[in-house]
Amino acid sequence: MRFLFFPRISGRALAAVSMVLIFFFSPSGHASGLPAAPTGLINGKNVSRLYSEVNSKNLSTGERIAWFARRFIGTPYDRDPLGEYVTRKTIVADDNVDCMYHVFRSVELALAGTPAGAERLALIMRFRDVGRLSPNGEVLNYDDRYQYGLDMVLSGKWGKNITGSLGKTETVPASPRFAKEGVSSVQVLPKKEIGQALRKTMFKSGDLVFFVKDPARRVVGEVIGHMGILAAQGGQIWLIHAHGTKKMGGAVAQTRFGDYARSMPFIGIIVTRLD
Repeated sequence: MRFLFFPRISGRALAAVSMVLIFFFSPSGHASGLPAAPTGLINGKNVSRLYSEVNSKNLSTGERIAWFARRFIGTPYDRDPLGEYVTRKTIVADDNVDCMYHVFRSVELALAGTPAGAERLALIMRFRDVGRLSPNGEVLNYDDRYQYGLDMVLSGKWGKNITGSLGKTETVPASPRFAKEGVSSVQVLPKKEIGQALRKTMFKSGDLVFFVKDPARRVVGEVIGHMGILAAQGGQIWLIHAHGTKKMGGAVAQTRFGDYARSMPFIGIIVTRLD
């Protein structure tokens, strides 16, 4: 069995530590051909039981990430503008999730082996430096968190950027807010190339997918407009993601990645892998 209590962190990261979209899916998975996942399973009361189940399986890191991601299917979308976990100054806020928290929590749970380990890991993974807690358990420095998806990609904590190995990439300008990190552009797998990468079976369970916005549609300099987790099952690649918007709500859902990619309002993707 392969899992980690702490992630393999790049030298750069280690130094730092020391929307309504068109989609076709059945939330239960039956109509889509993907075996059903219990909906909204993860909460503070049952994570220990879920660990007893997953730790008995011989899963790779990526498969564990996808397994935990699916446990959130049906969980309501977090409509708090900052994110409920940030507003509440807490690590765990599993009742409502947005796309970033869903990725955060699924990866943290997968890389750890216990509920407490996942919470400790979050203090490393979610922050530019390291998260700090008050004596009563409140997070003191969420202003130091990764607020944008590109922050996560650049940190190295959220896996190796494998975008260039998936197909012919295109260069997309970053935004001025990343200039201080010396990042003026990013390599993106364009929308037109995703189908080819799928046909070549380039994607794996647990891959983190960051959806890149058209520069003309950016609002506050955000390069990434959405994110989710891939799962390979039943001869298909599925996207598991917190599907919704802050205004309209939504829920964590699963859909065929190819279907989503064809209709998505994004120009391409960046993919990272923790396996």
